[in-house]
Amino acid sequence: MRVITGKYKGRRFDVPRTFKARPTTDFAKENVFNVLRSYLDFEKTTALDLFGGTGSITLELLSRGCPQVTTVEKDRQHYLFIRSVLRELNDEAANPLQGDALKFIERCRQPFELVFADPPYALPELPELPERILKSDCLKPGGLFILEHGKNHDFNHLPEFLEHRSYGSVNFSFFRKPETAE
Repeated sequence: MRVITGKYKGRRFDVPRTFKARPTTDFAKENVFNVLRSYLDFEKTTALDLFGGTGSITLELLSRGCPQVTTVEKDRQHYLFIRSVLRELNDEAANPLQGDALKFIERCRQPFELVFADPPYALPELPELPERILKSDCLKPGGLFILEHGKNHDFNHLPEFLEHRSYGSVNFSFFRKPETAE
């Protein structure tokens, strides 16, 4: 296992990585956060980070001022790491959960303004994930959903699709849930 050093709220932490560090992904996510500024105000946004890996998105959202971030961590090691960072910082703004992100989508009753999903690129359900999240209760009407994917899936057929951003091999698709149900 590799350990990289992550920065959060001015403090440095050793972040466990069970995979090779991917500088392309880190560069891509930095660009996506810059794009996100035009869509929402971080200080007024509650967020959900699905398929958490190292929790980097969770920590990134918190450091940009999100008042509440929930993360569903697929790995016990990452879950424990996020808990320890939050405990050390006395930060109750994040609520890490451990378990199956797909089941969480079906059971979630608390809506969020922003849902970020970084599923394994080989996930068979990946192409249907946007429709699943847009129909679920975990995204508020008018809320933003961002899907990170490795292959350039075409989501233009969905009326909720906003735009596609590509940074090297990392792709992001943006969706907005309609304000009113049809």
